[in-house]
Amino acid sequence: MKLIPTEIPGVVIVEPAVFGDERGWFMETFNEPRFHAELAKLGLPAPRPFVQDNHSCSRAGVLRGLHYQAPPHAQGKLVRVTQGAAWDVAVDIRADSPTFGRWVGVELTADNRRQLWIPEGLAHGFLAMQDDTHFLYKTTDVYAKDCERAIVWNDPTLAIAWPLEQLTATPELAEKDLRAPSFEQAMTP
Repeated sequence: MKLIPTEIPGVVIVEPAVFGDERGWFMETFNEPRFHAELAKLGLPAPRPFVQDNHSCSRAGVLRGLHYQAPPHAQGKLVRVTQGAAWDVAVDIRADSPTFGRWVGVELTADNRRQLWIPEGLAHGFLAMQDDTHFLYKTTDVYAKDCERAIVWNDPTLAIAWPLEQLTATPELAEKDLRAPSFEQAMTP
């Protein structure tokens, strides 16, 4: 397992070791002691234990996000794609962070097998780039509807560079994501 830091402190790309031969391949998708040790090498804290796994399937052009949960049910997420491809985005919404309001985007595909660790205090979203994209994520807290929050995907302050030019249609969003508040509105207490 190799962890690659991004421009946002705490957000890391996880590249698992993949062992292959003529029969196929094998990889360890999660190993808690190894994950914690690799985070420690980067000076990052170990997350709370993962308590929930989620799995979604989306057709090309579906955009889910930008989502986060407020305390006391803030969630860290370890995300990956097992089929298809997605452009995955994390937005720093930690008011005391030097990268507050900045985002990082990473291509996650079944072929590159990369994962992204998104600690608590960040919003998250993804754009499915292929039909039948399967997106899996582990979370450090359970879903809590009363703590569910969102930021509109195309907020001009954030100016996320979604790779829309690669799609044949405009993104498809859930009604709640279309009506999500702006970054400024969401960050105002």
